[in-house]
Amino acid sequence: MSDTRSTDMLDLAQYAKLLAGLLAIANPLGVIPLFISMTANENIEQRSTTINMVALGVGTILLVALFFGELLFAFFGITIDAFQVGGGILILLMAVSMLHAKTSSIQQTDEEAHESIAKESVAIVPLATPLLAGPGAISAVILAAQTSTGVMHYMIVAGGVLLLALLVWGALRLSPWLAARISATGINIFTRIMGLILMAIAVEFIASGIKGLFPGLA
Repeated sequence: MSDTRSTDMLDLAQYAKLLAGLLAIANPLGVIPLFISMTANENIEQRSTTINMVALGVGTILLVALFFGELLFAFFGITIDAFQVGGGILILLMAVSMLHAKTSSIQQTDEEAHESIAKESVAIVPLATPLLAGPGAISAVILAAQTSTGVMHYMIVAGGVLLLALLVWGALRLSPWLAARISATGINIFTRIMGLILMAIAVEFIASGIKGLFPGLA
């Protein structure tokens, strides 16, 4: 497949938008109520270990997607334009669920939720994936990687992934404090705002992919 990407880095505003989109998809604050309920029987030390594993899992999953996502494209013969449309639709569906302050079934079905509660550890499944580093976040990282071929570009996006993992770690560390001070309504309002931002980013992904698939529309 042809590669029309620039070897130059993006500007600061574009990197900030990529990070904002990734943060909106992962939505660490929205996971706090689930985290608290799923770790209710853990002591302080066990909860601390769970938090560390969640952050490590999020960072590892998204870094693998960043550096090896293009190999998957080549293996399956997928073009970046087609992936932009598909990934954009996926992210758009998640955004619609967030506007209703709900966890999208794309991230986790009811059956998966019930199964995860019975597991001894919930750090990797379902918290790290699919709730935080799910299909939407993985798609966003792969799309971000495809915007340039420069080494520094990949390093900056990787830095953004690590920053996200750090923010997840911080949010979960503060979860008891946040839960005591932020009502369910407050979390829902934040989720809806993130959903609006995510919807706009998804539309851009879809529009860009359609232009690539149908150059005559540009």
